[in-house]
Amino acid sequence: MRVVIAGGGLAGLSCAKYLCDQEITPVVLERRDVLGGLVAAWRDAEGDWYETGLHVFFGAYPNMLQLLAELGISDRLQWKDHSMIFNMPDAPGTYSSFDFPEALPAPLNGVTAILRNNDMLTWPEKIKFGLGLIPAILQGQSYVEAMDNRTWSAWMQERNIPPRVEKEVFVAMSKALNFINPNEISATILLTALNRFLKEKDGSRMAFLDGAPPERLLEPLVDYITARGGTVQTEQALQEILLNPEGTVRGFQLRSGEIVTGDAYVSALAVDPLKALLPHPWRTLPFFERMAQLEGVPVINLQLWFDRKLTTLDNILFSRSELLSVYADMSNVCRGYADDDRSMLELVFAPAQDWITRPDEAILAATMAELARLFPEEIPDPARLVKYHIVKTPRSVYKAVPGCEALRPTQKTPIANFFLAGSFTKQEYLGSMEGAVLSGKLCAQRVAESKTSQP
Repeated sequence: MRVVIAGGGLAGLSCAKYLCDQEITPVVLERRDVLGGLVAAWRDAEGDWYETGLHVFFGAYPNMLQLLAELGISDRLQWKDHSMIFNMPDAPGTYSSFDFPEALPAPLNGVTAILRNNDMLTWPEKIKFGLGLIPAILQGQSYVEAMDNRTWSAWMQERNIPPRVEKEVFVAMSKALNFINPNEISATILLTALNRFLKEKDGSRMAFLDGAPPERLLEPLVDYITARGGTVQTEQALQEILLNPEGTVRGFQLRSGEIVTGDAYVSALAVDPLKALLPHPWRTLPFFERMAQLEGVPVINLQLWFDRKLTTLDNILFSRSELLSVYADMSNVCRGYADDDRSMLELVFAPAQDWITRPDEAILAATMAELARLFPEEIPDPARLVKYHIVKTPRSVYKAVPGCEALRPTQKTPIANFFLAGSFTKQEYLGSMEGAVLSGKLCAQRVAESKTSQP
């Protein structure tokens, strides 16, 4: 069986990998000259990597961790101390952390981490937040999914949780998870994350790859696929999905005019380009009509090289800034970017809706002003910015606003030989690397099932 996959991001490559495991031959077609999708990266003229985003791996990513183990590259993850570190806006240059004790099981380690931190929340706020979480703890995932009809801000108000808890903790977490603020994001997203962090001992522990994703993650995936008879091709843009008279897929026509055919077809594209490519006869089907309401969220990633060290922290930081989401000094957290004398900060600029069309110079100036507040003793003097890269993604992961859970399509579609992969599809994670990998695995399973059901 030959399966043609449009999209060479994590979803498409994971789908191809798991198809190979089922002895099904995948053909991956990627539009750009680089693989990776939302984890793509490039080398600049000086040989330095710059990336699409700040890619953090969580202990609560079982499918990603399993994939790395199956590829034999688990040792490429650099696990950090089990802490969540926040900048303190009222005391520039200082940090506060939630430290999870290694000796305690979940959820005691998480509860202890919250109770020990007295910098950000008062005891009455901690108690009210804990009481507010009781329905989610007792009722589990059914309750979590039912909360998709309200924002996180609305959920907190209903649970009588003080607004300062949102301001101190969840503005940063909301932007880290989906690049939007608590008054936009679905309550289901944050409740899902909290449930996993509380139930799994290392769920909130974070890791970084030891180098750039193309070399340290994507190359092993491609090698695995090609060693088993699959092919992965770049600069092969899907132009049109061609149909048979009965409405099934006849082939993928590329921008070059070539028509690629197979026994089954997978779209591993992001939701926005997929919607644009849907054949008109499909668009009135309820399955695809619901999906039409999903859209990607804009995000901006910056990488800034300085002539000296700004921080020695070896972890991700929640900036608690109105403009910046999370950041890390990659010269500390990543062996491949290590530098004992200079810092390279990677920062996520979010929400980016009002900034995505602005010139790079304006984005840089706003970022540097925020960094001057975060590092008052270093920026703008004596630290000097040596160079920078800004990567804009106008449509990133799907925007997880209330009501989206019911809109997410399954990997199996009403079209017998057409399947979907992508973190926007229906699975237990939001738009993320874990969601992309899981969607690819589920898609491969659906394709394999269709093979066995054929006469």
